[in-house]
Amino acid sequence: MAPKVQASKEAKALAASNSSKGKKKKWSKGKMKEKVNNQVLFDQLNYDKMKSEVPKYKMITPSILADRLRINGSLARAAIKELLNEGAIRIVAKHSKQEIYTRATNTEA
Repeated sequence: MAPKVQASKEAKALAASNSSKGKKKKWSKGKMKEKVNNQVLFDQLNYDKMKSEVPKYKMITPSILADRLRINGSLARAAIKELLNEGAIRIVAKHSKQEIYTRATNTEA
């Protein structure tokens, strides 16, 4: 059997770049988050739902209201303020970034 002829470095590099392993990785465009279409004003149905169901939630935050009622954040904060003034909910923790409320019970914590 005849010995193989050694290919030059340039020939080896060219063969490696043309092989299937040498192809450049194609990056995906990335996953796009689905755009939510939240309401900016209450309709009567959503307002009644907020008045009846939200005071029964164990934990109430603007983000929870926005997610469950499909309203935007500023409307959720306004709804919480209204429920707080009525005494339907009470404050647990207030911070400049996050406010946590719970249903109003007889026990003071």
